[in-house]
Amino acid sequence: MAKDYEDYRRRNERTQEAVRRRRNADYATRRSAGYYEDEDYSEPVRRARQTGSTKRSGTNAKRRQTTRSGNSTGSRSHSGRSGSFIGSRSHNARSGNVTDSRRRDMRSVGAAGRRNKKRRHPIRRFLLCLLLIVALCVGGIFVYLVKSLNTIENHPLSDVTLCGEQDANIKNYTNIALFGVDSRANDLRKNTRSDSIIVASINNKTHDVKLVSIYRDTYVKIHDHGCTKVNHAYAYGGPDLAVNTLNKNFDLNIKDFVTVNFSALTNVIDELGGVELTIKKEELKWVNAYGHDVAKINGQKYTKIKHPGKQTVTGVQATGYCRVRYTKGGDFTRAERQRTVLQAIFAKAKKSSPTALISAMNKIFPQIYTSLSTSDILSLMKYLPFYEIGDQQGFPYKLSCHRGRDGIYYDFPTTLVSNVKKLHKELFGTDNYEPSKLVHTISKETSN
Repeated sequence: MAKDYEDYRRRNERTQEAVRRRRNADYATRRSAGYYEDEDYSEPVRRARQTGSTKRSGTNAKRRQTTRSGNSTGSRSHSGRSGSFIGSRSHNARSGNVTDSRRRDMRSVGAAGRRNKKRRHPIRRFLLCLLLIVALCVGGIFVYLVKSLNTIENHPLSDVTLCGEQDANIKNYTNIALFGVDSRANDLRKNTRSDSIIVASINNKTHDVKLVSIYRDTYVKIHDHGCTKVNHAYAYGGPDLAVNTLNKNFDLNIKDFVTVNFSALTNVIDELGGVELTIKKEELKWVNAYGHDVAKINGQKYTKIKHPGKQTVTGVQATGYCRVRYTKGGDFTRAERQRTVLQAIFAKAKKSSPTALISAMNKIFPQIYTSLSTSDILSLMKYLPFYEIGDQQGFPYKLSCHRGRDGIYYDFPTTLVSNVKKLHKELFGTDNYEPSKLVHTISKETSN
């Protein structure tokens, strides 16, 4: 009988050890699920465990009582088989209690895990909503922008001659002709001379922008019109003839143009809140005189500038500043002022809010005449924050201003060939550029 009791004790110890292992495994599972880190959900599980412990304690007491009873009975008729039966029964009872407790604990842990997941979901939902709002805003702006671009008057260039193909670097730049027309009726098509001619050269890799003003009195050859001032080309044949004249005389590959009038320049500056300019003392009276003239053309009221110096000017005042030519330097300083205003507009636009930019676009787009398509404009606009205006110069670099054979004053390049060589050096970084035969021929015809 002593041997049977010893066997029973060992089996009982092994059973208890197995239960302890399962408890440790349950604990590890709950801990990995974050159960013990959440105070709100640990209390129900503790109560469940306490209840389970109480039941197990009562069961153990009954088991001990049964054991004692079995021992006393076994003193009369106990065998190995009866001892095995008692141990097996005790093991089954304990296993049943542990299984019930484990189920309660795991249900609590599962609920806690689901609640933790629910706690994380609001953050995800917030981020998704934020992304959705941003996407809708961007999409709305894009649709609105495309709709606004449709108000631009488009004119694809026809029969444009591209020159300068012998310059290997020219293909790395996008060259656009900018025309500001001198029209009292704000006519953009033709029958009006181009008061401002600027070649904007954009580096396709670095997005640096170089501006070159073509002096309006430059003596060039215009197809079917002989040799005369370059600004007459727009009046004779509109942007098509004007772009062809620039390409043939200066070995350029300009494919597109943009034409604006006084009103467009005035409006875009006003929508941006004005631009900052430095008005010199000798310029002041002329700025006011031309500004008053621009205001009359645009049907606006003019506010007189009272003192020289650095100041923020309105659109009408800035446009008047662009037109001043009766100061030292004449047309040369006038072209420089035009580049200065264009650079000031560009700098102000980069710092303006999206609302101000959209408002400015709404004003200026209906007053633009261009060969650029909607996709072309969008492609250029996506790099707006990266554009940097660098060098800005006037052309010809070397010239002689005097009367021609007809008695009219012209700016004669000296010579056209040498000026074109320098133009390609300054715009495209091409050393030792050799102008085309056409430029050599025109150079001989325009020399005086």
